[in-house]
Amino acid sequence: MTRLHVPIRLRWSDLDAYGHVNNAEMLRLLEEARIQAFWATDDATDAHGPEAVGAGSAAAVLDGTPGADTLTLIARQEIEYLAPVPYLRHPLDIQLWLGRLGGASLEVCYEVHSPRGVQPAVLYARAVTTIVLVDTASERPRRINEVERAAWSPYLEDPVVFTQRV
Repeated sequence: MTRLHVPIRLRWSDLDAYGHVNNAEMLRLLEEARIQAFWATDDATDAHGPEAVGAGSAAAVLDGTPGADTLTLIARQEIEYLAPVPYLRHPLDIQLWLGRLGGASLEVCYEVHSPRGVQPAVLYARAVTTIVLVDTASERPRRINEVERAAWSPYLEDPVVFTQRV
């Protein structure tokens, strides 16, 4: 099982009046982890420290620079909250993998964990985002190319299984 571990720091503004991470902010945290994991940028420095994945990661093959030939559109997102996320001084460990590689879409799976090394370990949330790759010029879906498929295939594993609904 190969996963990307992306450390994401919380901001004080991520908290709501109940003192835990707001549900809308959770989407932002997942987006930030997804961009670090899969998008290459021209930014040679990584502001998240040496253990962060990103432009140096083998999975970071999407062009994240302005004027890129590919757009990424969110087709679907689902989050299951398992425990409230309090403010933490150390970065959350957001684990990412791919639950599916389709023709023009991919399913990014996430687990949001307490900071690495912190005990007891807590799994705060599970989530899935379906992304469609779109050609910028035609504004039509485009197929996942050989470079992307080769870079992402090592991160394929079973998709997230959400708790059974009652």
